[in-house]
Amino acid sequence: MTVKRIAFFENAAKAAAAGARTRLSAEAAECGLAVDPENPDAVVVLGGDGTMLAAVHRFPGVPLLGFNLGSLGFLSAVEEPSFGDALKALAEGRFTLSRRTALEVRGARALNEVVISRGVSGHVATLDLEVDGKPATRFSADGLVVATPTGSTAYSLAAGGPILMPESESFVLTPICPHALSSRPLVVRDTARVVVRARGRGDAAPLSVFADGAPAGTLADGDAVEIVKSAATVPLVELEGYNPYKVLARKLGWSGSSVR
Repeated sequence: MTVKRIAFFENAAKAAAAGARTRLSAEAAECGLAVDPENPDAVVVLGGDGTMLAAVHRFPGVPLLGFNLGSLGFLSAVEEPSFGDALKALAEGRFTLSRRTALEVRGARALNEVVISRGVSGHVATLDLEVDGKPATRFSADGLVVATPTGSTAYSLAAGGPILMPESESFVLTPICPHALSSRPLVVRDTARVVVRARGRGDAAPLSVFADGAPAGTLADGDAVEIVKSAATVPLVELEGYNPYKVLARKLGWSGSSVR
């Protein structure tokens, strides 16, 4: 793939974003990259992982390269000292595309995760889980996170789930604050059809469903939601020499890591 035109997409709430965009526009021109917001070959995202997720929905199917202006940023893996070098690598074709698996729920797509949450309700969420038509378990928890490998380092990780590598072809189902010590994250293949049904809500407020943080409906007592692999993937730019383990070691502060 050849990149000749790029667009910038930034988090306007970040004070550094406007200055970074101005500086990088000049550097892009020096690299022979034209800035074309309407028809880009790739999008350079300035911000954190939240900005990356917004860009996924703003530019469906367009390769994204994340420049981190946030505090953590697993998706925005390029740090500020390397911004100029990253633009040059993009212009010279020194990259590959990682086509990341996404989830589909009620017509909405999620790169990171689908979350079923009790929200501000004081009532526990009782959720029956079915995988490929087979009853699996019942979770009593504050909610459930269904995450892709890309999203396994987001909410699912914070809830105690495992890290999945991008090529693992799986999803992880992680209960949020489960009410039983036996409730543990469950890893399933990414071709699985996952159905979650709300139980025991009575007159309690319905559960909320979110796709990458955006509302995707509610679940009243007896209601079910189906979560499956999306037919569309999300292309992320991985620059030459990209090492996902190095990113994890840096972002998570792994001590004693041999990854350089």
